[in-house]
Amino acid sequence: MDTFTRADVDIIRRETAFSGFYQLDILTLRHRLFGGGWGPELRRELFVRRDAVCVLPYDPWEDSVVLLEQVRVGALDKSERPWLIELVAGLFDSGESPEEVAHREAREEADLSLLQLMPIMRYFPSPGGSDEQVHLYCAFVDSREAGGVHGLDHEGEDIRVGVWPRADAIAAMESGRIDNAASIIALQWLAMHATRLREEAGVRP
Repeated sequence: MDTFTRADVDIIRRETAFSGFYQLDILTLRHRLFGGGWGPELRRELFVRRDAVCVLPYDPWEDSVVLLEQVRVGALDKSERPWLIELVAGLFDSGESPEEVAHREAREEADLSLLQLMPIMRYFPSPGGSDEQVHLYCAFVDSREAGGVHGLDHEGEDIRVGVWPRADAIAAMESGRIDNAASIIALQWLAMHATRLREEAGVRP
């Protein structure tokens, strides 16, 4: 079976309709068809934004996770509880590596030191209209002193930090209380790998 590549998409025209903290581009394009030949010209709006790093802080010795709670404008019209339960997360600054973003955001958002950073995956959260990629990690942390309200004042951040038993966090994900993609993916990954991670951290069964 043939596999298409980037060379099988022809971008005829690209215009920037808006440029601010985020950017909106309008693309006119065509692409090859599975049945052969080229398809018609298509007009697509593309939300252009910096890639993101998300980190699930996990304490294998206490078998707990550190999760954040903050208001999210994207949930205002569709949720009675727009304060979402989330991972440590942030966008790349120029020249940063994913690991540097992870450590910076853990300090700024939760006053946490990441002891060991483990990649989970990299994925597109909404490729139908956005070019963002998410670099998803799990990190060992000492959760015993975690908590409080953190964030950068000049960015208007008001982030409540909480420590959850792993079982409670996974139950909240399964019930729909935790309802954002990065957190769901990371907690599902942790459910599959927690036993191995605790063994690697020296926790006896």
